[in-house]
Formats: sequence, structure tokens, C-alpha cells
Amino acid sequence: MRRAAIKQTNKMANHKSSEKRIRQTKTKTLHNKYYAKTMRNAVRKLRAITDKDEALKLYPSVQKMLDKLAKKNIIHANKAANLKSSLSKQIAKL
Repeated sequence: MRRAAIKQTNKMANHKSSEKRIRQTKTKTLHNKYYAKTMRNAVRKLRAITDKDEALKLYPSVQKMLDKLAKKNIIHANKAANLKSSLSKQIAKL
């Protein structure tokens, strides 16, 4: 994630602080989107696994990722809990 990727657009801001806030928001949004997408891909990958041993190896890393994202408010804490619950149920069924 490079800062050069953030494109300058026409701003409606009237103050330096609000212009800075716009820049910060764009940077943080890009950062959060990256981690949310990475999390979705990890969950998708775990759901696609049909071998129980392989799923049990991958589950702790996905669980850790969900907890970290919930702690940083990138995803809601309840969403993380619901995902962990559904994934553990799915692994138990394998």
C-alpha cells in the first residue's frame, strides 16, 4: 500500500485541518479495505477446505486475524464472533 496510490481529488474543504482529515480518511479507508478483503479471502479459503486436519491448522490463524480486526474496529466484534462460530461448526462437521 503506497501513498502514491492515493489520488488527489477536488476538495470542498475550507480549512487546512479538514483537508488533512480528508487525506487521512482516504489513507485509512484504503488500509482498512485491504485488511477486510484479506480477511474475507482467508475465510473463503478455510470454507473451501474439505480436509479436517488442514482446516484445524488454518483455523487459529483465521481466528487471530478476525480478533485483531475486531479489536481495531475494522469489522464489528459480533461479526468476528459469528464468523468464528460458524467456521468452528463447519470444521466440526468435517
